[in-house]
Order: sequence, then structure tokens, then C-alpha cells
Amino acid sequence: MTSDRYFVSQLQGYSLTTAEILYRMPDHLDLLQSYVWQDYDQAPDLPKLRKFLDFWAENLDGPLHSVRYSTKKLISPNEWRHVDGEFLLN
Repeated sequence: MTSDRYFVSQLQGYSLTTAEILYRMPDHLDLLQSYVWQDYDQAPDLPKLRKFLDFWAENLDGPLHSVRYSTKKLISPNEWRHVDGEFLLN
């Protein structure tokens, strides 16, 4: 039930966050490589992205150059409402 977990997290304020991470190649520091990271995170603090970037800086050889990110709430409060009824069409 992974989709249920993502739906509930969206209702709790998480939004889809995508980050493009540019990092330097360990053997050729003049060359940049791109990595795309995506997960549900809480803007504006982005704790999951920060945790990932901290892990990267501590454990991976390619030093970070820059990070660009975008965040989008897929469900906003004005789009969610409770409905008490059902119409059946034959």
C-alpha cells in the first residue's frame, strides 16, 4: 500500500520535491556531472533533501557544486473536501 502512504503524506503537507545536483567528478574536478533526486519532502525546510546532501558530502567522493530544487504540492487544502453522497448512473 505504498500509494496510500504517499497520499497520506501529501495530506500532511508533504510535497513532491525534485532536485538537480551538480557535482564534480572525483578524478577530473573540472568536469561536472548531474544527478536528479526526487522524494516527498516538507517545504521550505526540506529535511529529507538536507539529510541526503549531508550524506553525500560525508560519504561520496564527488564534491557538490550546486543544487537546484523545485517543489510542488500535488494536493492543496482547497482541492480536498469531504463529500456526503453518491450518484449512481446506469
